Amino acid sequence: MDVLIVGAGSMGRWIAEALEASVAFADVDEGVARRAADDCGGRAVSLETDERFDAVCLAVPMTHVEAAIETHASQAEAAIFDVSGVMAAPVAAMNAHAPDLERVSLHPLFAPERAPGFVAVVREQPGPVTDALLEGLETRGNDVVETDPAEHDEAMETVQAAAHAAVLSFALASKPVPEGFETPVYEGLRELVETVTGGTPRVYADIQDTFDGADAVATAANTLAGAGPDELESLYCEAATQWGRDRRTAAETDPEARAGSGDTDSDVRGRR
Repeated sequence: MDVLIVGAGSMGRWIAEALEASVAFADVDEGVARRAADDCGGRAVSLETDERFDAVCLAVPMTHVEAAIETHASQAEAAIFDVSGVMAAPVAAMNAHAPDLERVSLHPLFAPERAPGFVAVVREQPGPVTDALLEGLETRGNDVVETDPAEHDEAMETVQAAAHAAVLSFALASKPVPEGFETPVYEGLRELVETVTGGTPRVYADIQDTFDGADAVATAANTLAGAGPDELESLYCEAATQWGRDRRTAAETDPEARAGSGDTDSDVRGRR
């Protein structure tokens, strides 16, 4: 099986290494395509190539995936799929421009360097080629999570947009603290900041541009900022209930909650 991968960035390289196929890379930067081909054992072709392939994979930013599908759908003989990270728009574009082909949309729910992991999949029009591609992903240790475009994109509003907005907001709002003042929650947030800010800024910008979520985080933060003690306690309980915990359980299991009930700071640090 031969696959054209449009987009030779980290996600294009990931799918090339995850597939049991002969791959060709095309990218707006031909040098990037050549390096990806050298590293992954494939070959580089021009974006304007008139070659046809068993399958075409769009590994481009989510803000460009619809245009890329329209441009490259005619180069696929059997299947077309994307790994852009959004699903409603590319699925609609594939339906419009490749109605006679096998069509799936994939979203690896991890950074490529953390593979393998969970891969969300919409099997819009499956067939032998896409089934073989997905079996190859599972063979390499990935877990395929079946979904539909609406469910996936709605989930990404929380899983990506809101989560990233919350972490970046903390990063921008936080100030240095003296050594020894770290708490478990602070250390956990610091690790999340390091993870998020270690990525590609444009990717995070595209996620915020594509999915809602930041506004909900801002609204919640403003509500907390203006709340009095009684309302804060109520909001705390609401959050605990939403995450399947009651106030008593949280107080019994959270070191910082216990610290607020009488434990000393040294006791808290000793349990980290």
